[in-house]
Amino acid sequence: MSKYLLEVGVEELPYKFIPMAISQLESGFKSFLESNNVNYANIRVMATPRRLAVMIEGLGNSQPDVEKVVKGPISTVAYDENKNLTPAGLGFAKKNNIEPTALFEENNYVYAKISIKGKYTKDLLQENVPLIFSKLQGPHFMRWGENDVKFSRPIRWVLSILDGEQVPVKIIDKESSNITNGHRFSEQNIVIKHPDEYVEKLRKAHVIVDQNERRAKILDITAKEADKLNAKTKISEDLLEEVTFIVEYPVAVVCNFDEEFLTIPQEVAVTVMETHQRYFALYEKESGKLINKFITITNYIGNEFENIRNGNLRVIKARLDDAVFFFNEDTKKPLESYVENLKGMTFQKGMGSVYDKTQRIIKLAERINPSQTVKRTAELCKADLATNLVFEFTELQGFIGADYARVSGEKSEVCEGIKEHYFPLNAESETAKTPEGQAVGIADKIDTICAVFAAGKKPTGSSDPLGVRRAALGIIKTILEHDIKLDLSKLIDETLALLPVKADVKADIEEFFVQRLIIFLSDNYKKELLEACSVKNPCHDLCDYLARVKVLSGMLDEKLVENANRVLRIFKDEVNTAVNPSLFSFEAEKILHSEIGKVDFDGDYNKYLKALININPAVTKFFDDVLVMDNDEKIKNNRLALLNELKNKYIMLTDFSKISV
Repeated sequence: MSKYLLEVGVEELPYKFIPMAISQLESGFKSFLESNNVNYANIRVMATPRRLAVMIEGLGNSQPDVEKVVKGPISTVAYDENKNLTPAGLGFAKKNNIEPTALFEENNYVYAKISIKGKYTKDLLQENVPLIFSKLQGPHFMRWGENDVKFSRPIRWVLSILDGEQVPVKIIDKESSNITNGHRFSEQNIVIKHPDEYVEKLRKAHVIVDQNERRAKILDITAKEADKLNAKTKISEDLLEEVTFIVEYPVAVVCNFDEEFLTIPQEVAVTVMETHQRYFALYEKESGKLINKFITITNYIGNEFENIRNGNLRVIKARLDDAVFFFNEDTKKPLESYVENLKGMTFQKGMGSVYDKTQRIIKLAERINPSQTVKRTAELCKADLATNLVFEFTELQGFIGADYARVSGEKSEVCEGIKEHYFPLNAESETAKTPEGQAVGIADKIDTICAVFAAGKKPTGSSDPLGVRRAALGIIKTILEHDIKLDLSKLIDETLALLPVKADVKADIEEFFVQRLIIFLSDNYKKELLEACSVKNPCHDLCDYLARVKVLSGMLDEKLVENANRVLRIFKDEVNTAVNPSLFSFEAEKILHSEIGKVDFDGDYNKYLKALININPAVTKFFDDVLVMDNDEKIKNNRLALLNELKNKYIMLTDFSKISV
């Protein structure tokens, strides 16, 4: 088995493109090898800002030889009356490169059995590697030099070797060799004689080419530096990925900033460090308070860090000076005074200003939770959008509002609610914990969703105006995690009524919510069960829906499903007739009627499901003993009415016809 190595050296790649390239290269080589029936053990894609590398292990030397039977002309055309081959028959043999005597007849046709020699893997790589690379896609691709082909950045070298032998390929305008380059300030023109040398030779040249190893090293050296200061880090996955893909040889450097900057809201300082400068903020281990030190990961070779520290200090001081200035200017007046400025900020075309949206949020939030703190939170929830600091640091909306509300003397519940009403910030983050954050957050999000749908801009596969998918998921998570009893369907009606543009889109919005709900829960529950339980509109009570799903996923009885489906199949139209016990002529009817009466919902779906399972024998006996479609119309309708009562008991839980056991 062989090992192949491809490395494409480039000028510094945008970090967001690198994970995309890794995924595309892995799938591209996998598809190429499998479609060509070439054996391989493993495909490993490695990447840094200056190189994309593919290592394929356990590679077969060639495609397997294939025997193939080829159908030729009809026998009467291939042979003359004397059974000699005609020109057509001879031509068929020549075309397939076999002796005429090797042809054979079957079902009045002539066939040739041919052997196709498998191509050598080296030849296949030469043909396909440039094609795989040319199919890479990403944002902001460009042309350079006289090339017509676009790529993210100019290519500077290509290395291509199979075991100890070069495999000549040309990618855009660069011919391959067996030479690579180390870190920009380390060894260059490194000869790779075999793929096994590659990772270690680059490591010696100050390049950790494997992104997973590089990521682990960043975490390790950061933790060690933090420990020396009795501190800790809180590194997000997004920041860690970005830093991993902007360095080839990570070195941690501890820097500091003036303690006076700790007087501004912590979120501001952290955002300056992490979002704007890609630094790792440091916190006291015990208290969790931000300290005036941070760690920067440099792509540096050497031991002299003073210039690095001074340079980073100058940059962060300038950014934090701006933040202090904006903070001091903004807090000269109370947060409430900024609400009026929202009138000059457009929410979205046709849906009024952010001030108008705020007034709708106030009304909706009060309907969800009519407390004074909820109302006050709603009144101030968007005020910070008109401040200088949020204009500079947009991602801190809500966090800044909460701090400004504290400075303005607002109640702590209001301050926390202003911050939390944006929660969850993403699919993994926490939901609002306070009643104020929950009520105002749901009101804000439902207004956005309804406004987008009413404007005719509902999300598509490639478009999600104002993040309505995230907004819907935020509402769903908030309601389910905190067991909030809320009729979302009624809230949609009320929201649509408040909008300046009227549109008949309620059904679309409800369907959108149901689909988001099913997708959200499908990791833990079967999709068919989730869809079956939506027979009762989940939007009326999301918590009730989840309760039914949970019960049925853990205690589903095969006989119950069979009986429920038998009952459901009988009904095509609604039955409104009341049951008349005097028309019962079989004991099984009386028993079933009595047992149905015992099935009652008291808020506990576990008990309710057990009660339905307990009446299985009565249902089975009824169908064994009783003919529902009696010739007597009154008796038939009475039996249908009895089964209709049973059907209503079943569908209170789910649509059993959509469930398989």
